[in-house]
Amino acid sequence: MRKLGSITGTYERSLDAKDRLLLPAKLQDDLGTACYLTMGIDRCLALYPEASWRVFTDRFAALPISQTRQMRALFANAVKCCPDSQGRITLPARLKQYAGITKDVAIIGVHDRAEIWDAAAWRENDEEMTPQRMAQLMEALGY
Repeated sequence: MRKLGSITGTYERSLDAKDRLLLPAKLQDDLGTACYLTMGIDRCLALYPEASWRVFTDRFAALPISQTRQMRALFANAVKCCPDSQGRITLPARLKQYAGITKDVAIIGVHDRAEIWDAAAWRENDEEMTPQRMAQLMEALGY
């Protein structure tokens, strides 16, 4: 299993006719030979390297059963992905629909995972970030 690292950056890509997504080489290095794709928050998909997925599932396993029921959909829709020889993964139709993805995507690094967004939705989200907003967020987090 790979060591946890920090996944960063923004990459724009388009799905091919078979709904395959070519992962950037840098991201392929960060994700390793297998990763897990599932629903994310804010109408995107989350792509976890195996080490991050293990941390996530271990934390989940420690929860009382009354709280785990709320996460059924996340696990029911999770898929293990092994990029093909060209570095592509296939986005299942149900996950594409969940995230509103049609063709163009933005892949962003979010520390322990990557998020896959519909490109137009990501641009709208990204445009909301201003220097003032960033300062407010950093202060709220204690930085």
